[in-house]
Amino acid sequence: MRIGVLPLGRPTFDVPFAEDLAAKALAALEATGHEIVGPRDLLFDAAATEAALADLANHALDAVLILQVTFTDATMTVAIADRLDAPLSIWAFPEPRLGGRLRLNAFCGLNLAAHALGLNNQGFGYLYAAPDAGETGEALDDLLAGGRRAEPVALVTPDSDTIAGASETALLDRLNGMRIGRIGDHPDGFHTCAYDDVRLNALAGVTVEPIALQTLFETAGEVDETAVAETRQMVGDQVDGLGEVDAGELDKSLRLKGALDRIRAEGRYSAFAIRCWPETFTEYGGAVCGPVAMMGERRVPCACEADVYGALTSLILQDIADQPAFLVDLVDIDEADGTAVVWHCGQAPISMADPKVAAKAAIHSNRRMPLLYEFPLKPGRVTFARVSQARGSQSMVIAGAEMIARPLAFSGTAGVLKFDSPAAEVMAKVVGGGLEHHLALVYGDFRNELRRLAGAMKLPVLEL
Repeated sequence: MRIGVLPLGRPTFDVPFAEDLAAKALAALEATGHEIVGPRDLLFDAAATEAALADLANHALDAVLILQVTFTDATMTVAIADRLDAPLSIWAFPEPRLGGRLRLNAFCGLNLAAHALGLNNQGFGYLYAAPDAGETGEALDDLLAGGRRAEPVALVTPDSDTIAGASETALLDRLNGMRIGRIGDHPDGFHTCAYDDVRLNALAGVTVEPIALQTLFETAGEVDETAVAETRQMVGDQVDGLGEVDAGELDKSLRLKGALDRIRAEGRYSAFAIRCWPETFTEYGGAVCGPVAMMGERRVPCACEADVYGALTSLILQDIADQPAFLVDLVDIDEADGTAVVWHCGQAPISMADPKVAAKAAIHSNRRMPLLYEFPLKPGRVTFARVSQARGSQSMVIAGAEMIARPLAFSGTAGVLKFDSPAAEVMAKVVGGGLEHHLALVYGDFRNELRRLAGAMKLPVLEL
């Protein structure tokens, strides 16, 4: 076969490591005996990918393979699927859990791609495996032969045993009229964070009010010095190493907490959906991750990447569980170990920290600015949920898992867990279902409550 290959990456990740894995993957592809066409260098932006697409369009291709070398948004994946008339597959690479930065975050890129392709009813195959793993050869042959397809997942309508009771009706009454402040727009290519005001309001009675990012930044500049000092004192009591981060950048980060407090009070918001990057770093000069952790602890969830449905899900979970919720990325699934890793930059509520490990003040792994909270999530029973729009229809995603005591997998806030279902089955449902890359997490088992709530909201259920 003649296979068109496009290696996608972003320069904010570990480029030498990414280039090494891409070279190994290309060598593995050459070893299959198929004709491999396309660029050998990583495609870091739209212009480079467009040029590669134009070149591949001149070839009669039997298959197209995207190498998801690092995280990318789904913009160019959608363009590739639209422009090249050949069966599509995606190969994403895992990375070792060494406690440092997420060097690739490729699974999250696969997750975004699967969601966007699912919205377009675009079929594709996928492989999540290291290019030098012993089993990759057979799996790669299967992928290139048209196997390993992302299969849609059947949704289940709640049955009579999950009919809502008084508590679910009361929860819906509490949701009705709540306001989510959407600060900035979601990033391009994050189809997972798109929403429709009318559809959302019809589902839960929640309204969304857009707020300019500049409003957040300007309000932060007006925060009283006394309030900043009080926040610094609170954080210093919670984490070690606060004096080791840049003082000026820390001050700007802490001011975002005061700004969110003020905007919340004036607008009567129950939650926020915030465009957290890149502008908080490139234009403002401080991370919002730490302030998001503080707001979450106070039951004002803040969803990254302006993910409005993520904010809604967090509101639902914290109400059901009567405790803070944490919106996470699923960043790794290890089928052999049977575990997965959930992570976000450094914004978990401090009550989720493993008490046996000291929480630390940290800087953003890519943008190198404070303030982030860094700690492994504490062991215990956890519930995941997502009010999803996967494949264009609304549903309730539910999962149960056990967070286990493991060293911090990646810098920021992260936890290693075992889902109730086998890891391979979870991956198949996440990718085949085209699910969003954000799931909300709380401690405890609240799956039955979520099933009853799904019945009350007339949402079909997808259980991982």
